[in-house]
Amino acid sequence: MTSFDRPQLDAFAAAYPEQPVKLRHGLCGHPLLTLESLAELAGRMRAEDIEYYPGDTPFGVDPQSAPGNGLSIDETIRRIEECGSWMVLKFIEQDEIYRALLDEALAPLAPAVRPTGAMHTHRGFVFISSPGSATPLHFDPEHNILLQIRGEKVMSIFPADDEELAPMEEHERYYAGGHRNLPWRDEFETRGSKFHLQPGEALHVPFMAPHWVKNGDAVSVSFSITWRSDWSFREECAHGMNRMLRKAGLQPARPKRYPHQNHVKSLGYRAIAKARRLAGLDA
Repeated sequence: MTSFDRPQLDAFAAAYPEQPVKLRHGLCGHPLLTLESLAELAGRMRAEDIEYYPGDTPFGVDPQSAPGNGLSIDETIRRIEECGSWMVLKFIEQDEIYRALLDEALAPLAPAVRPTGAMHTHRGFVFISSPGSATPLHFDPEHNILLQIRGEKVMSIFPADDEELAPMEEHERYYAGGHRNLPWRDEFETRGSKFHLQPGEALHVPFMAPHWVKNGDAVSVSFSITWRSDWSFREECAHGMNRMLRKAGLQPARPKRYPHQNHVKSLGYRAIAKARRLAGLDA
């Protein structure tokens, strides 16, 4: 059972790293991605690596204000069809069995991602959603392909360089330890591209591209396979450098997207961070 065949890999390579693209995958029906197997996985995971919320969470919600659903993690998964929730099992690569599944799914992509440098930090996420539930607007610090395993959903992806929707300050806040959720305004809606995903379909989500997700009328299970690249780390460091410059009273320019590499700010940030670590100070 393979993740992507040659035509899908060619389509991905043509879109990577900056364009979303729908693909076909071969992991539907995998025994590790059933609700029963995922409930068992959740029972082995650390509580801090699982997030779950009511399914009617608004797109622009502050995660600190989102209420719980009143159920345990195990109950949420086993009652997902009726409990009106969505949840994510994060960093499933910490489980040996699921790490092997993630590595197998990512392996065919390695040649296509060479333009952004080596493939680092393999991470896997599983999203389990009740019918009609929504995942708020957010961005993620990884290159990501979302594989739809069960049910249907609509994902709306917005340009990663939209300064009004995801301003520099939001990037700097996130990289300083803030949450991934972004403020939402209804007028943003027309700026996104919507993709309808069914079982067996997948979607490449560009690095740090804001997106929201709306589930269909059945239980949804999605498997997100992610990695970091040399280029993504340089952009992160450039935002870190901008944060330092802003604290110093300057107004730095936004880091540029691919194919720009942001070498100067990245190297500067890493040098300062290293010096502060050696001096026993926070980076």
